[in-house]
Amino acid sequence: MILSASIIASDAARLGAQAREALDAGVDWLHIDVMDGRFVPNITVGPFVVNALRPLADETGAKLDVHLMIEEPRRYVDDFIAAGADLVTVHVETCTRLHRVLAHIRSRGAMAGVTLNPGTPLSAIAEALSGVDMALVMSVDPGFSGQKYIPESTDKIRRLRDMLDRTAPRAWLQVDGGVYAGNVREVVQAGATVVVAGNAVFGGASIADNVQALRKAAAPEA
Repeated sequence: MILSASIIASDAARLGAQAREALDAGVDWLHIDVMDGRFVPNITVGPFVVNALRPLADETGAKLDVHLMIEEPRRYVDDFIAAGADLVTVHVETCTRLHRVLAHIRSRGAMAGVTLNPGTPLSAIAEALSGVDMALVMSVDPGFSGQKYIPESTDKIRRLRDMLDRTAPRAWLQVDGGVYAGNVREVVQAGATVVVAGNAVFGGASIADNVQALRKAAAPEA
């Protein structure tokens, strides 16, 4: 399991320190949620945060995993890649020319991901899967950290895993939303290879203990 820590749940006043602490504790990637107040009812960060985290990612070998929850993502893809994004994920709901956007991301040297809201059927991204490095299942309605996992997401993960195995077997399957130690094994067993965790990493007293608990819970039973 690749563990991608969602910085939206960190203490913004100590973002750099908490990001380093998470990586030191065993997190693999940093997940950067970009929200514009239009596609989702929240506003978060821009390329400047990606740029600020780039030296830490270079030092630790982490990937900067940028999730664009914004209208007209094609207008901003270049800015995020120039700032240092390793992987850029866009929503099918915001891309009328999805194949073109994904191809452009790859042409700029970044990896391309595609995702969809919980209420959007997998058929909406089926024709694009051969051109992605990662497909993301949103297991909450995007916009805010700390929401509860939508139970029906598990079957959606299984179905997407089957689609990827037939179309893009080397692509990652990421799951984002409401994942914690109590359900992470279910998510991984359904087929997820990358798990996004926000409060489950940054909440409570100890980031290191949180990461250890996620790792232990995700491990196959002996």
